[in-house]
Amino acid sequence: MQMEANHEEKRDASLKRALLILSCVLLSIGTCGGPLIMRLYFIHGGNRVWLSSWLETGGWPIIFVPIALAYYHRRTTEGPSTKLFLMKLPLFIASAVIGLITGLDDYLYAYGVARLPVSTSALIIAAQLAFTALFAFLLVKQKFTSYSTNAVVLLTIGAAVLGLNTSADRPKGESDKEYIAGFLMTVAAAALYGFVLPLVELTYKKAKQTITFALVLEIQLVMCLFATIFCTVGMLINNDFKVIPREARKFELGEGTYYVVLVLSAIVWQTFFLGAIGIIFCASSLLSGIVIAVLLPITEILAVIFYHEKFQAEKGVALALSLWGFVSYFYGEIKYSKQRENEKKNEKEKEIEKKDTPETADVSQLDP
Repeated sequence: MQMEANHEEKRDASLKRALLILSCVLLSIGTCGGPLIMRLYFIHGGNRVWLSSWLETGGWPIIFVPIALAYYHRRTTEGPSTKLFLMKLPLFIASAVIGLITGLDDYLYAYGVARLPVSTSALIIAAQLAFTALFAFLLVKQKFTSYSTNAVVLLTIGAAVLGLNTSADRPKGESDKEYIAGFLMTVAAAALYGFVLPLVELTYKKAKQTITFALVLEIQLVMCLFATIFCTVGMLINNDFKVIPREARKFELGEGTYYVVLVLSAIVWQTFFLGAIGIIFCASSLLSGIVIAVLLPITEILAVIFYHEKFQAEKGVALALSLWGFVSYFYGEIKYSKQRENEKKNEKEKEIEKKDTPETADVSQLDP
């Protein structure tokens, strides 16, 4: 029995590790590809912010595919009585609320990308790690170390450095007022998503049912659905649905390419959200925030290559501070995780010793 239990534990650990790797890959695609495709839309004639924010979660029907696969897998082991959906009402309500907050965050981020170069908005979004660490401490009692504190300070300074010279990389035809508004909206988006990640983790912990990956997919489905509803209301008020055909005809890359960009944007952003919730499920909200932030240099390089964006001294300083913050945080996490592993081993050894001690006493009492 003990051997079977150990075998199951090893199998579960291997599956979780594989899922974590897959989630990291999906998050990488979304983090790097999402901003680039969104910026492509704005560069070549698109100007509907609500439409762009809608596309960030509008690909939610894609989640039905993994949910269906998970259902058929459960059905083979549990039989015909298997439920298609596992979510209970309290968890549904919590997911819906987080979804509405995500919808607001989508709008703030899309507004920022519409006004700022990708290389700038990516550096600002890196400050999200600072907000994630703060809210993870407040909501899920994630411990602060000297390394994580150092990382938060460095990332905050990096974002501040970018704000010192707002005119250097301002797109043509854009006023200082519009640029500053985009800058502040992006900071607000970073702060709000830094709140959402620990909030999702808190929802997992407070849920009065077992959290499986199938249930995590359902949570993501509900979150994206309500975020899309939030953005749909904004699109209706702003008459975006009426403007789409006209905007497509005037799109610089062609009408067909316009719709391809919209569809690709929805798909790529969905990989971002699936990757983020997968990492939260397998590890923590803080690790999800770290992975997003670590991909910053790649997003920066791609923006400079594809869109020929300027890379001024301020961006170089901000990037250096961000990388310093990431290295500091990673080093601290590795050190802390090793410490926790040693503590767990010591606890197990003490438990084994306690179990062995009474047995020894009982045997001695049986001796004449």
